[in-house]
Amino acid sequence: MQRRVLFFALPFGITATALILFGCATTQSRISQHPEMYQHLSARDQALVSQGQIRAGMTMDAVWLAWGTPDQKIPDNMGDRPTETWLYLRYQTPPSYGAPYYYGPFDWSYIPPKFPYASKGATFSNGRVVFFQYVPPPPPL
Repeated sequence: MQRRVLFFALPFGITATALILFGCATTQSRISQHPEMYQHLSARDQALVSQGQIRAGMTMDAVWLAWGTPDQKIPDNMGDRPTETWLYLRYQTPPSYGAPYYYGPFDWSYIPPKFPYASKGATFSNGRVVFFQYVPPPPPL
């Protein structure tokens, strides 16, 4: 019986692990997929990007390598210069939705709602970061 469980569990575990490791784009995966972009960065920016951090003055490519594709791109103007702000979202489930409620036999598909919030953002002018911010998560509802 134990072999049968192992026979079915092992491939499932390997598949789940592969999806977790390779299904999400990480800083290191973006760097390895675009080494030419990474090599064009200064040594200082390479060190920051490798840690998933950015600084004012970085290029859009450097921010993309560090943070990935933004969830929203917002064009705007700062004075007479066009700007673009990249927003990165996270999702929060309020604690009240995670409470151990009893669900009947037909409520097995219940999925608690998740509310988006901006977790970080960067504003660019002439292709370079002029402002960036990390935003703490909102207080629980």
